[in-house]
Amino acid sequence: MKASRRHGHTAELAYQWIKSRILRNDWPDGVQLKESSLSREIGVSRTPIREALRRLTLEGLVETIPNQGSRLQSWSDHDLDEIFGLRVLLESHGAGLAAQRITESEQERLHTLCSAMEQVVAQGRDDVSARQQLTQLNEEFHNLVVEAAHSERLRALIAQVISLPLIYRTFNIYDDTEIMRSMAHHRELADAFLARDSAWAESVMRAHLLAGHQATRRMLPK
Repeated sequence: MKASRRHGHTAELAYQWIKSRILRNDWPDGVQLKESSLSREIGVSRTPIREALRRLTLEGLVETIPNQGSRLQSWSDHDLDEIFGLRVLLESHGAGLAAQRITESEQERLHTLCSAMEQVVAQGRDDVSARQQLTQLNEEFHNLVVEAAHSERLRALIAQVISLPLIYRTFNIYDDTEIMRSMAHHRELADAFLARDSAWAESVMRAHLLAGHQATRRMLPK
């Protein structure tokens, strides 16, 4: 039993270590993640490394190629343009619908999420944990906007388009100015919903996603 617990601990350690490096963008897109090198760097055997890479593959942050091993997930210029182009169309439309259909409880939850994100930023921490908190809150905010549109067809379409691994990494490359702009967009969206102004909500969501698109371009190979 003790050996099993130790193995679980080292597998979790390896997973968190590799994931934090990915989210900090310490490695370029497409870099090969060699089990032997990671084993030496982290100080664990290859077995927990293998398990960590398997988990990260399931999350979409790593891709495993038969007979070639694992490498960091990468996106081309075309991928980014296509993903964000579709997100702008769909999520902006969703924001417009949400402004008309959002419930009072959904409005309250959006304002609560805005405050939670602003609180994380106000603490002044700029570590992986804080970035992960912001990423999770941001994901919940966007999911709630889609829910507030009360359209099953739209929700299904957006689910097909959104790349969560890309979103996870996007928030982790934001600089301070971009983070503050994102917070301002979230707060303005919540205000637009409160005013039930569809045009305002669509405009802010569009600007918000276009800003994210520009930030992700920094992940592309120079």
